[in-house]
Amino acid sequence: MTTEPRDIRIKRLKIRAEHRGIKEMDLILGGWAAAHLATAPDAELDLFEAVLAEADHDLYQWVTGQSPAPEAYASFIGTLAGTVRNGGA
Repeated sequence: MTTEPRDIRIKRLKIRAEHRGIKEMDLILGGWAAAHLATAPDAELDLFEAVLAEADHDLYQWVTGQSPAPEAYASFIGTLAGTVRNGGA
């Protein structure tokens, strides 16, 4: 549990999402962050932060369906994959 103010946490998560190192993940995670973080409940911020701690290569494979996501992330990764299939956040 973090003690940083919510607005600072959201800004930090957006920057981490937009600057991953792999352009595809920058677009996927950064796009989702821009559209959803401001209104996401704290539990979803916690989940998103955990997802951001994962390796880009693994995240890309999960989102594209090349390998299954861990159970803890499966629902959220499914949401990201649906966002990609639908052309945006």
